[in-house]
Amino acid sequence: YNLKAVVQETGVKPDTLRAWERRYGLPEPDRTPGGHRLYSQRDIDTLRWLLARQQEGLSISRAVELWRTLEAEGQDPLVVMALEPSRPEPVIVGQEIDQVRRQWMDACLAFDEQKAEAILGQAFALFPTEVVCVEILQRGIHDLGEGWYKGQVTVQQEHFASALAMRRLEALIAIMPPATRSGRVLVAAAPEEVHIFSQTMLHLLLRRRGWDVRSLGGNVPAERMEESLTHVQPDLVILTAQQLFTAASLTSLAARVQEMGVAVAYGGRIFTIHPELRARIPGHYLGDALLDAVNQVEHLLPNPPLATPSTTPDDAHRAALAHFRERMPAIYAALTTSMQDTPVPSTHMTVAATHMLRDVAAALELGDLGLLAPEIEWIEGLLVHHHI
Repeated sequence: YNLKAVVQETGVKPDTLRAWERRYGLPEPDRTPGGHRLYSQRDIDTLRWLLARQQEGLSISRAVELWRTLEAEGQDPLVVMALEPSRPEPVIVGQEIDQVRRQWMDACLAFDEQKAEAILGQAFALFPTEVVCVEILQRGIHDLGEGWYKGQVTVQQEHFASALAMRRLEALIAIMPPATRSGRVLVAAAPEEVHIFSQTMLHLLLRRRGWDVRSLGGNVPAERMEESLTHVQPDLVILTAQQLFTAASLTSLAARVQEMGVAVAYGGRIFTIHPELRARIPGHYLGDALLDAVNQVEHLLPNPPLATPSTTPDDAHRAALAHFRERMPAIYAALTTSMQDTPVPSTHMTVAATHMLRDVAAALELGDLGLLAPEIEWIEGLLVHHHI
């Protein structure tokens, strides 16, 4: 078989195929007198075997390592771990990354788990992990979230895609080799923050760079952080927040961590929406983009300095916050009562009232009521798109 035939048979791009041959010695084609590659059926089966291992979550280097181990034991990998009889058509041959993302999103919208997983498996085989994470997973989840906001995607569809993406990221993290660099990172979401998709991607990419990363997941209680720091002994704590009220809780948690002598870095969607927040956080901002965050962490480690905020809330805001918190139960009751005669479903009223009160308290805690304007605009848009 010539190169074109192998590409058509396997879906592996020519550049990727050449890179695998050069870097890993697999496959091992013969050469024509003119120097052109000439592949055997075994070479094609070898490529399919490697792709199958990638669909199971292995990196290409790990898949090759497994192949070599089996050969060293006198076993034929194509026999020991035989391919399934059915050979589906390649799903991403010759397509650009944005088209792959669209295919993956369409599969998720159709709740087609097998197809969505196959697309991801081949994407990881053909593109660098960083590219797949940013261009397919991160942008895909973002676009589906925008679709939900506009009433074009159901919450079930968005959750289905997020669950598939998280499962793939966690599988990749699980097979990462031990850390090779000195410097330990502890990653955690702020109290009450449950969105950890970007945080998990950062975890994976830092592990790929050889760093020792420990994750506490989402909604980390502030009162238990000291215990975690004592056990983990990190050089850097990375905190994430996606919402205004969790940015406020992140601020107080970051201050507590730095009081214990550990440097803090932070990031999340809310700090892109409100750049002015960065002056209020005692820590190092990791940037607006995922790969920027990875590079910034590498710049900080292994001896990151402590950081101090340049702006803190004044006495007037602190007094207003104390008064508002005292009145919150009465305000909540008045809000829900005033909306009882509207066509808005009670569950939506409860969520809207709770989020609004949390955001007001957060804006006061952060010392800037102007932070509420984009949040109110977002809620108004949501109500319009969902015809509420």
